[in-house]
Amino acid sequence: MATVLIVDDDAKLLKMLQRTLVYEGFHVLSATNGNEALAEIQARRPDVVVLDWLMPGLDGLGVVERLRAAGDKTLVLMLTARDAVENRVEGLESGADDYLVKPFAPAELLARIHALLRRPSVTALDEALTYADLYLNPGTRETRRGSRPFEVTAKEYDLLRYLMRHPRQVLRREQILQEVWGYDFGGDDNVLEVYIGYLRKKVEAGGEPRLIQTVRGVGYVLRDEA
Repeated sequence: MATVLIVDDDAKLLKMLQRTLVYEGFHVLSATNGNEALAEIQARRPDVVVLDWLMPGLDGLGVVERLRAAGDKTLVLMLTARDAVENRVEGLESGADDYLVKPFAPAELLARIHALLRRPSVTALDEALTYADLYLNPGTRETRRGSRPFEVTAKEYDLLRYLMRHPRQVLRREQILQEVWGYDFGGDDNVLEVYIGYLRKKVEAGGEPRLIQTVRGVGYVLRDEA
């Protein structure tokens, strides 16, 4: 039985989520603020944290940032009323694994929790990856283009790793969103386009040829056109 920690200062929503998850067979913990959440995570080690962004005091973003700074890889699903692309990017770049906009259907929340729990562990993906002159080491998170190292954020790393695990394969936008973010955006792929742009700037910063190619109307492919 997986354990889910729900963190929200809205008592009514907290009770609803507790009932929903218990009914679905999860062991449920709860907290009403960021400091309580950190204490529960440290003491109880939940499998997934469903975390509200906007809370008084230490907010959800601060909780995730503290977890990741300490090397804690607990799966985090961020809840928020902020639905702009830049807010999604900020939430995911803080280290959250998924992002759900309020109001939401309980069925969607459950689907996303199950998707997070199905993700492969990092240890299963720790072999170094290379394609053309591009190099990624999951063990050290080192990334290079030829002899030139470059730094990537957490979600940029996940995206690059997925592309490098499927070189020369045309990957559909919805497929990338499902595998990298653990769900799709219901056809809204602006976040994916933003991250592809970020990666291209870093991968091509030394004037190297493009490797991340756009396949119009379909998605993207890691391919050396030379």
